[in-house]
Amino acid sequence: MAILKLLHLLSAVLWVGGMFFAYTALRPAAVEILAPPERLQLWSAVFRRFLHAVWGAIVVLVASGIAMIASYGGLVNVPTFIHIMLLLGTLMIAIFVWVYFAGYRKLRTLVATQQWPEAGRVLGSIRQWIAINLILGIVTLCVVGLGRAGYL
Repeated sequence: MAILKLLHLLSAVLWVGGMFFAYTALRPAAVEILAPPERLQLWSAVFRRFLHAVWGAIVVLVASGIAMIASYGGLVNVPTFIHIMLLLGTLMIAIFVWVYFAGYRKLRTLVATQQWPEAGRVLGSIRQWIAINLILGIVTLCVVGLGRAGYL
């Protein structure tokens, strides 16, 4: 069980921490230093790497989560905060799937064909969804922390 919890935690930290870094450090620096075409190319390359890592994190999160819930005898036997975590995590995965298939793939094509204004609009949409996912991720971590401490 300890290994499952560790893998679950590390996967969540990778995903949420990566979004935090991208939103609070990489984005402002890129806006400050790079012209729009270079910035869009950077984001396309960053997303190619980061989003693939998130796919791996999602697989680990889902597999470890299912295994841990099963070890408790199913959802009827887990505390309320686990249900909240599961709901928020499912919502985050749904948003990620949209970002990947509707956002990133379109951005990648637009950048490859140098359609900078439209690529900028798509990047703006991706940024908004990542902000929502970052907030959901932080809330999820708070729910788990408070739940483990007995407050939920």
